[in-house]
Amino acid sequence: MNTPTDAAPDTTILAAIERAAHHRARSIMTVPVWAICEHLDIPRRSGAARHLRVRLDVLEAAGILQRSRANGIQLWALTSDGAKHLERERQAQRVADLPESPQHRAWRNARTTAAQEINRFRDELTDELQATLTLLTDAPDSDLLFARADQLHDAIRRLASATYCAHEWAEPHDAHPDVDTRTSPADQHHDRAEQQRRRARRHGRRNIRGWMSL
Repeated sequence: MNTPTDAAPDTTILAAIERAAHHRARSIMTVPVWAICEHLDIPRRSGAARHLRVRLDVLEAAGILQRSRANGIQLWALTSDGAKHLERERQAQRVADLPESPQHRAWRNARTTAAQEINRFRDELTDELQATLTLLTDAPDSDLLFARADQLHDAIRRLASATYCAHEWAEPHDAHPDVDTRTSPADQHHDRAEQQRRRARRHGRRNIRGWMSL
């Protein structure tokens, strides 16, 4: 069987498994194949992915990797020998740089999309506010006001999320997972109840796909 031209060498596979494990939110050092593919930036159904699965078996046989299962999903992790081998290869400068990590790609895409959309979201909110002021001059019934409340809420949520993604979401570091704790340094100036309210309002602030449904 010919090796795909985009197939990752073994040292890169090990580095991808290591980084994927570091990026798991619950400090679990085992990772599924799909996560390894993401960190290698290869499609899950491709010649490179099939080559990856072959090499995982080979590296397991060599004592470099260990296999386990959880909830019916096959998981992979470096053994202690595998970690030492990767470190030796890294010190010898025989480990190529990995592609951009999934979490960094998500940050970059959100930042770029927010920069492109934030002015439009601001204009939409301005239009919604003007429409609300116009509606109030006509003594509207409660149903119209409830509908207007939903529209204002959605417009404000879009702008708030885009503002966070464009200006407040710090660039993630590959040494640890980029998890939104929904906290802010300014929270220390508020009591616990207000901190909880702020955290609740921040739910989903990184979800740029949600902008289309609001």
